[in-house]
Amino acid sequence: MKHKFKEFKPTSWSIDNKTSIFVLTIILSIFGMIAYNSIPKEQFPELVIPTMFVSTPYPGTSPEDIENLVTRPIEKNIKSINGVKKITSHSIQDFSVITVEFNTNVDVAVAKQKVKDAVDKSKKDLPNDLPADPNVMEIDFSEMPIMYLNISGDFELDKLKQYSEVIQDRIESLKEITRVDIVGALDREIQINLDIFKMQAASVSFSDVERVVAYENMTISGGAIDVQNMKRSIRVVGEIKDIEIIKNIVLKSSSGALVYLKDIAEVKDDFKERESYARLDGKNVITLNIVKKSGENLLVASSKIKNILTDLQAKTFPAKLKITITGDQSKHTENTLNELNNTIIIGFILVTIVLMFFMGFTNAFFVGMAAPLSMFLAYLVMPSIGFTMNMLVMFSFIFALGIVVDDAIVVIENIHRIYNTKGLTIVNAAKMAAGEVFIPILSGTLTTIAPFLPLAFWPGIVGKFMYFIPITLIITLFASLVVAYIINPVFAVSFMKHDDHETKVNINKKQIMIISFVFIGLALILYVSDYFGVANFVVLCWLIYLFFQFVMNKVIMKFQFTFIPALMNKYEKLLRFIIRGKNAYYALASVIALLILTFVIVAIKPPKVVFFPGNDPNYIYVYIKLPVGTHLNYTDSISRVIEKRVVNVVGNNNPIVESIITNVALGASDPYDNDRTTVSNKAKVSVAFVEFSKRNGCSTVDYLDKIREAVKGISGAEITVEQNKGGPPTGKPINLEVSSDNMDDLVYASNDVKKYIESLKISGIEELKSDFDDNKPEIIINVDRVKANREGISTAQVGSEIRTAVFGKEVSKFKINEDEYPIQVRYLPEQRNDINTLMNSKITFRDMNTGLLKQIPISAIAKVEYNETYGGIKRKNLKRVITISSNVLTGYTPNEIIKQINNGLKNYKIKEGVDIKFTGEQEDQQENVSFLSMAMLLSLCLIIFILITQFNSLGKPLIIVSEVLFSLIGVLLGFVFFNITISIIMTGMGLVALAGIVVRNGILLVEFTDVLLARGYKTRDAIVIAGKTRITPVLLTATATILGLIPLAIGFNINFVTLFTELNPNIHFGGDNVAFFGPLAWTIIFGLSFATFLTLLLIPAMYFIMYGGKIKYNRFKNRVSKHLS
Repeated sequence: MKHKFKEFKPTSWSIDNKTSIFVLTIILSIFGMIAYNSIPKEQFPELVIPTMFVSTPYPGTSPEDIENLVTRPIEKNIKSINGVKKITSHSIQDFSVITVEFNTNVDVAVAKQKVKDAVDKSKKDLPNDLPADPNVMEIDFSEMPIMYLNISGDFELDKLKQYSEVIQDRIESLKEITRVDIVGALDREIQINLDIFKMQAASVSFSDVERVVAYENMTISGGAIDVQNMKRSIRVVGEIKDIEIIKNIVLKSSSGALVYLKDIAEVKDDFKERESYARLDGKNVITLNIVKKSGENLLVASSKIKNILTDLQAKTFPAKLKITITGDQSKHTENTLNELNNTIIIGFILVTIVLMFFMGFTNAFFVGMAAPLSMFLAYLVMPSIGFTMNMLVMFSFIFALGIVVDDAIVVIENIHRIYNTKGLTIVNAAKMAAGEVFIPILSGTLTTIAPFLPLAFWPGIVGKFMYFIPITLIITLFASLVVAYIINPVFAVSFMKHDDHETKVNINKKQIMIISFVFIGLALILYVSDYFGVANFVVLCWLIYLFFQFVMNKVIMKFQFTFIPALMNKYEKLLRFIIRGKNAYYALASVIALLILTFVIVAIKPPKVVFFPGNDPNYIYVYIKLPVGTHLNYTDSISRVIEKRVVNVVGNNNPIVESIITNVALGASDPYDNDRTTVSNKAKVSVAFVEFSKRNGCSTVDYLDKIREAVKGISGAEITVEQNKGGPPTGKPINLEVSSDNMDDLVYASNDVKKYIESLKISGIEELKSDFDDNKPEIIINVDRVKANREGISTAQVGSEIRTAVFGKEVSKFKINEDEYPIQVRYLPEQRNDINTLMNSKITFRDMNTGLLKQIPISAIAKVEYNETYGGIKRKNLKRVITISSNVLTGYTPNEIIKQINNGLKNYKIKEGVDIKFTGEQEDQQENVSFLSMAMLLSLCLIIFILITQFNSLGKPLIIVSEVLFSLIGVLLGFVFFNITISIIMTGMGLVALAGIVVRNGILLVEFTDVLLARGYKTRDAIVIAGKTRITPVLLTATATILGLIPLAIGFNINFVTLFTELNPNIHFGGDNVAFFGPLAWTIIFGLSFATFLTLLLIPAMYFIMYGGKIKYNRFKNRVSKHLS
């Protein structure tokens, strides 16, 4: 007899071609693993934010003049560019810096060209005497050091630098590396330090020295001539190879006097004035900051670097040279990826165990295999879309772990049920089961994917960061459909057996003995071959097999034939009670009342809210800022004091502290500022901690507060203590921008509002700091133009003379092989640092009218004025702005502090023309809350549209979607009762994702109820039978999703590699992953737990209310029709 039933053709084809599907599965597994190994690994995704940097030098110009002459004209043209999100500028002494941030959907190359075009348009409005055109560069936020190499030893600094340069050249040759920056080294230069008095006595000027050195240090080609039928080239070789030659150069002064250079100058082979310091654990070192190329594999790059160091230390470098690696991002990346991989394994094991109780071991195993197979498919797609294997992608796989098996659960459970109840062959049962649930599963998968579609278009920096999660989930969920309908039915047909009670209790001892001998033999071979870890794994599998055969088989049998039937009976009684009389209405009213009560509870006891979840610091940074103009050596001395206090807090030889690094001047800014400039008044002390798993339960948060307390009380120093950021780059948690066109009003208002907020004494504010420097010391030389012009001297000559005397001028290059070193001319150190000596220096020139040589002291035509000026003028979107910011102390959240500040500012009178607004993290938060709200609304619309398309009804989709609203009860109560902090981004994303997850089971229930009604069942019976039939897949899918997330939510981690290789599981709870993803995981767990209760009880009640209402409406409609007729 031929059975006729609804089929899904691709499933039927795969069942009829089992061999092909098995081969396809093997191929998919092999190439999936190959793809995983080849995908670049990194901790965080590399952000591509179109940001351009326009720098313009204009020496000798004050910040206000820089703003008016350079910054404003360029800004004016940049403003007209489409796609620009924000323009910020900083006008400082001698320099203009403009940063242009574009919307994230703008191509970087296009953005750069647009800015270049705008700058070109501005050139006609810029000063004619600019030393160089404005330079446009792109800022790459992925250019963060992946590793620091600290070079030390009992060697001279120049020798250490030579070793550093050898390492630099070797590492920069790697294709994975962009550059290697050397910090703390001395740069060689040839110094010609002129004596002002001897120069004046000999009537020698700077230009005389410059000209003679430059003209002597040359090699010039003179062409070629014929000599005895041979072409011979002519070269005049004058390139200087010995410093003694420079000393013995003879100058002829403007007065005609002849003098050796060594007689009027100190000529020496020395080093540039030190511009930066680097220390490791209190000892001076040379540090190499290694920056990786975007898109390259971090783990591969790190491995190659370590191999280079091993090779150099073994073959090239002396034994006493010490190279210490710090800040190795590969360790944290590897640790993070290992933890996430282990979490996937734990989740897979938990899911398989639960499935085993409901479906038996064989079915559970092949359902569980849907997860890795779906991931293998996703791995194959990822390289083609440019994805790396980062923590967001790995989290997506954990998130998907419980969801991807949902389709397989429904298909396999339906095959299992039909095979055991319909009397069909396994082939026909599989074809019938797949055809029966195809539409609800497809609909359920589409509704799960629907919320992630809007998230794929998340704008801004946060959107670029989070983009990896929705895309990975969409790919994996579509892959799960392929696995559920093509591969899983073939497994079922090949391995599924009838539920025969007697067969299950029989123990085939002969079979057990044979399998045991195979396990033991294989283990012994592996032990002998030194594959200790694999052998231990084989032994564990054998023990699990024995445990299953002798213990678990009976437990599972009892569960399936005793517990499940009892559960079904109790559920049937409860369901019949709910749909009896008006109980359905009471149930609905109770849930609505509970929702209202939940909102009341949240209003009375609101949970803490943050933008991005925080984590235990992996790094603690102490930023030190001294007054502008502070000498490098003084900044270094202050940094040593801070460093000592930090060491006193963390202690010497602390096992959880990896290193303490100090940077002075260079590398002393926030890494996300992308600031590579050398600033003598800044320093940074960095405390690096070991990985979380090696901290033995010690929290590094405690050190954050202790260090903040320890570094207080240093007069004149502005000190900020921060931890590393665990998400995309955002502004300060408290960031207040004061803007005005009038500089005086702006300065006054910023100081006043800062004092006012401080007077409110709001707890949780670390320290309010202004980014405005109004006390930069300067010496102004005012040239008397009348006197100068009478003597035939211009302001430019005076400025050039002073600049060369103090800053120096590079007059030529001293070349040794491929290396070049500058030859620098200026005054002796003691003279160039004395303003009186500088003012007495004479400008030597020949009067073009009389032909006489003249020497005019600068003091005769200029006067000195001591003054203080603005350190710089900052602008944002063409308005002057001063920013007041602060970090938030541990135990407080920015939102609660901002609320108090806003309440306080209501009583503050703002002067006309001055604007005050919160930006930074708050601005980002408002943008993302707005987007997530729209995403939630759009996802609900998509879900409703899909459901209406499936059911051709409005009432049923509304019943199913109501789960989304009611699931908020579980989410909010969970966060309140367990005192979990809500993260705007992660919790918000969890809510959007929850909308798609919770409706899946509702679809199964409602769709099967419709099928039973179509078969002629009465309403109550259809509802009860549908509930009893679908309770197993509903419970299984919800439990699988929840269990897949539980290890991540609680931070439970087992190191499976060390478990088998060292018999040490390294079990620990917590870590960066749980801190970052915990809020999202708990959102799904709380919401789905409550939604499962709604699916099994409230949806049947609402379906009954809707169906009953529909019948009453039709009866009323018929009565009206009869009455009218």
